[in-house]
Amino acid sequence: MEPNDSPRALLISNSTMPGRPFLAHAKGAIRDFLGPERTRVLFVPYAAVRVSHDEYAATAREAFESLGYDFVSLHQVEDPLSAVETAETIFVGGGNTFQLLRALYDLSLMQPIRKQVIEGVPYIGSSAGSNLACPTIRTTNDMPIVEPPSFKALGLVPFQVNPHYLDGHPKGHQGETREERIVEFLALNSGVYVVGLREGGLLRVEGPSVTLLGDRPARVFLLGRDPVECAPGDSLGFLL
Repeated sequence: MEPNDSPRALLISNSTMPGRPFLAHAKGAIRDFLGPERTRVLFVPYAAVRVSHDEYAATAREAFESLGYDFVSLHQVEDPLSAVETAETIFVGGGNTFQLLRALYDLSLMQPIRKQVIEGVPYIGSSAGSNLACPTIRTTNDMPIVEPPSFKALGLVPFQVNPHYLDGHPKGHQGETREERIVEFLALNSGVYVVGLREGGLLRVEGPSVTLLGDRPARVFLLGRDPVECAPGDSLGFLL
């Protein structure tokens, strides 16, 4: 799955902010990304572990229908492949990235999803869904609670995302920081950018351009260079 420079993607660090409904912080960016025309959003719920797919879909449905978009969840259709092949927009929700990836491999939907997005279908990912857009899922924060057949992901973008990026040590924590984990990844994967996407941050990918949205800066890593802080509104086209 080689990355392509033409997809449209909105990669969101997190689905919820404290005290706010699901995707409330990202609704403006989603509306700007998809436009005002009515579109049918195909939801991929398979990252869910602690809630049922029905519960997850109900929560996501409320968010997208409040924006005026139609909504269907992949787990509720009779023919998942046909649903992907006729999708107008694809939204992959957060949860456990390993569970998400294994489910899509088991359903043989990785290549069909990638094909649709490469051919112009907008892709929205949140947390695990953002990891899925990368070449691999190896910069996820999640525990490997299941084993997918490969760590290779959709490869919609050539860089890696680390959602929910945290600075430094939480109080009382003595393990590796998020930055140290990313540096470990870079030590064995030279030439790959990793975007530490803090909560509240979004990346909008439009063909050859990448723009940081939201209200938090992002931290960009590359082996051999000092990490770079990027502010909301900055162009990150160098990632491509």
